[in-house]
Amino acid sequence: MSEAIKSSRNRSPSSGKDYGYANARIRGMRSRMLSRAFLDGLIAEPSVSRLVQELNDTEYGPDLEEALIHGVDATNVDVALRKNMVRTFQKIMGFLNSEAEYLVMTLLGRWDIFNMKTILRAKHMHLSMDELRSGLLPAGQLSPVDLEALSAAENVRTVVDIAVTWGLPMAPALREGHAEFMRTGELATLELALDRYYSEWAKARLSRRGPNMRMARTVLATQVDVSNLVMVLRLQSADAETVDVGQYFLEGGATITRELYTELARMSDIDEVLDKLRGTAYGRALDDVSMVYLEQNTISVFERALEDLFTRRTLGIAKGDPLGIGVAVSYLWAKQNEITNLRIIVKGKSVGMPLERVREELILV
Repeated sequence: MSEAIKSSRNRSPSSGKDYGYANARIRGMRSRMLSRAFLDGLIAEPSVSRLVQELNDTEYGPDLEEALIHGVDATNVDVALRKNMVRTFQKIMGFLNSEAEYLVMTLLGRWDIFNMKTILRAKHMHLSMDELRSGLLPAGQLSPVDLEALSAAENVRTVVDIAVTWGLPMAPALREGHAEFMRTGELATLELALDRYYSEWAKARLSRRGPNMRMARTVLATQVDVSNLVMVLRLQSADAETVDVGQYFLEGGATITRELYTELARMSDIDEVLDKLRGTAYGRALDDVSMVYLEQNTISVFERALEDLFTRRTLGIAKGDPLGIGVAVSYLWAKQNEITNLRIIVKGKSVGMPLERVREELILV
């Protein structure tokens, strides 16, 4: 198990420390991030090999050089990109003060949940290791070594057993969710247990006073709102009239209260949901893709729009918090977004995806 998990489990933050040094370093790192024009150039490259040549002159060069000893292909490029992200995140953590580290690790905990759910789905669906690895993003406390060990587990039950043996904070939720999964055969019950664990765990960790705590709570509340809206849309799509919709609600949001959530989940169709959400913080983002939804008839359009909105808001918090935690959180989300965009471009290039389709998949800010 990762030493980061062991060392941070009971650590409490110290407030009042200066953020100036860390924020100055982070601004310097952000200035070296890839521009939109550069990403457009990568999309236009005719092959993965040409794309790698362009990336070799960026900060990704050393990681690419190490990984591509084994061959220039999409899989090895993906390994290099993930190594770069882990190395960058570790570098950031190295010069954050204790309060900043505490807050950042709390917010990055969402990626531990994301990765655990990805592994559980892969085991449930009997996906290959290559398919599983391509869906992981080692941005939380679970290190690449941790994720590899979990990914090598034989089945869902073994993944849960490993988490319990390691003493992961999410282990009790996994154990409880697994019991329900065994009863129903529905993986959604296990995923819900993880989502509820994280929202409650993070809310408890961010309950103290102070401007940086408030900033972190704002990020968390938006994430919970998005999760609740996604569940509303899924319930609408499934036309689950006999389902107890309340069991899927997550506490801790800012806009989507339990009352509003229940009202939305019980509405007759998605058009009615969109009408009700107009004027809220999420209405415009959903309206902007409503025509695409009509064309494609899949709620994944709305899910993507909400995730894009969450990403953009998190990237923008540094503007209102130049002397606090906002600079670090914004950069880490920007870096994760850059890595995700690069992985999409590389994958698209390797399978011959049309250029416009690749561009549609990116979050460009």
